[in-house]
Amino acid sequence: MDEENKLSRKTVLKAALAAGVAAPVALLGGPALARANAVGGTAPELTPACHDDDDPTIEQTEGPYFKPNSPERTNLVTPGTQGTRLTVTGYVFGRACLPVNRALLDFWQADVNGAYDNTGYTFRGHQYTNAQGAFTLSTIVPGLYPGRTRHIHVKVHAPGRPVVTTQLYFPGEPRNNTDTIFDARLLMTVRDNGSAKEAAFDFVLDVAQAPTSTRPTPTSSTPTTATPPGGTSWAVGTAYPAGARVTYGGRGYVCLQAHTAQPGWEPPAVPALWRAE
Repeated sequence: MDEENKLSRKTVLKAALAAGVAAPVALLGGPALARANAVGGTAPELTPACHDDDDPTIEQTEGPYFKPNSPERTNLVTPGTQGTRLTVTGYVFGRACLPVNRALLDFWQADVNGAYDNTGYTFRGHQYTNAQGAFTLSTIVPGLYPGRTRHIHVKVHAPGRPVVTTQLYFPGEPRNNTDTIFDARLLMTVRDNGSAKEAAFDFVLDVAQAPTSTRPTPTSSTPTTATPPGGTSWAVGTAYPAGARVTYGGRGYVCLQAHTAQPGWEPPAVPALWRAE
């Protein structure tokens, strides 16, 4: 096909946005073929279509409402929660369209009235992808507040790689056309399921992968055995609660989110989990 006549993914996205309709799933967020291959719990195979304009998921502003130390949970809904129930599912892939196991996703959003909980952790929580790179979030459709369209914030972090901060959007929202932050590449696919809604989005991270590998192979350096004042030495396999203090490479760190340490998640490499003192 002549390059001048080829219909690009971005062209279709812009057309769908202008029409106020949901763009096709194959054009949104990540490699749809890899998503289809993952149905049934099997690890997605390499998909040749993944290189078709599937650049890594773009980053967006964190905004003023992020809080560290969110609880580890996949369900943000509690008894009595108001709002339309929403289930968001998806996968985290690397550059070869292979799943990223144990990727950290930290979600936060407004309630049905468009307000963020800045004193507690309502509608805040983090989780990790499974061996197939999959995640599931149970929440509600967030409310609107002045200046913004409807959105969900998320930080995505592959072991040993920088944190990607971005936002997820809903198709067909009138404010999508006026929100200066909105980007159509971050549209979820959304459908009704009775009185609730189901959404999907796949993240593509800048993680190098060999086509024959099943997941990225993190590298790690050996921590020093010295234990300067301020905490014990960081160690793989240790369950660290929020607030725990460790040393690594002769420097002290404070744990921001409870997790179990694994290779590739050394404190200097994961600012979402550790803050240097």
